[in-house]
Amino acid sequence: MQDPYRILGVQRSDNAAAIRAAYRKLAKTHHPDLNPGKPEALERFKEISVAYELLSDKDKRARFDRGEIDAAGNEVRQEQPYYRDFADAAGPGAGHQKYRRSVDPDDLDSIFAQAFGARGGSQSFNARGRDAQYTLTIGFLDAANGTTRRISMPEGRTLDVRIPAGVLDGHTMRLKGQGLPGYGEGAAGDALVEITVAPHPLFHREGDDIIIELPVTLREAVLGASLEVPTIKGKVRLTVPPGSGTGTRLRLRGRGIREGHQFVQLHVMQPPGEEPELAAFLESWTPQNPFNPRAGLEDV
Repeated sequence: MQDPYRILGVQRSDNAAAIRAAYRKLAKTHHPDLNPGKPEALERFKEISVAYELLSDKDKRARFDRGEIDAAGNEVRQEQPYYRDFADAAGPGAGHQKYRRSVDPDDLDSIFAQAFGARGGSQSFNARGRDAQYTLTIGFLDAANGTTRRISMPEGRTLDVRIPAGVLDGHTMRLKGQGLPGYGEGAAGDALVEITVAPHPLFHREGDDIIIELPVTLREAVLGASLEVPTIKGKVRLTVPPGSGTGTRLRLRGRGIREGHQFVQLHVMQPPGEEPELAAFLESWTPQNPFNPRAGLEDV
């Protein structure tokens, strides 16, 4: 099989939008329904579809560019048992080529039967539409609490996408029947929406738990305090027990995602300026419970 970039007439540096535009232009020109009685149009359409299937998938495209798979999507050093072989049109002795369709494998026989007029001489060509792929970036709080976002489809219509609470970065949502229209009487494809979660300056996630680092003063850490702290659903009061220190982790039960919690990790901050009285006190202060905070480091 030829280089898929050459088949679509695009460059290796072209982005996904350019590849999609080239495919749509070629598909309209060579679609079998627009070229009845021309088997070469069907072959060209198949070739275009296979090329676009590979280049529209960013993972497959990257693997092809690295030489890990060939233009038909096959592993370079091993056979793919789930591909079907089709005889090359050149006839006996010309070998075989692997052809991976852009429609469901179970529909393959019926589609080719229709395309070649095997059912009552019909020249119609029915195939499921291609899946449409999107990347949607949402904020950390929207991902944690759930939201609805509107995306624009290739043909100009809009679609409201409900993002469930707790969605993970990199998760792909499948919206049934919201992809590109099918060919003939074929069903529409699906919309595949990959979610990218933007980082938050305060919150980060560990499973369904939310973690924040809360700065506190030396006085608040030593004497204890009641502080207002942010959560993914609004601010709450938190009691800091006396004798807390940097690294002390306090739990807010049920304030995470779904059944998760929020953990507040304290960070004791020094005053920004000089404190002569504090310095004088520390010089004369003898702790009741002396300790070495660097114990064990000598052996490292």
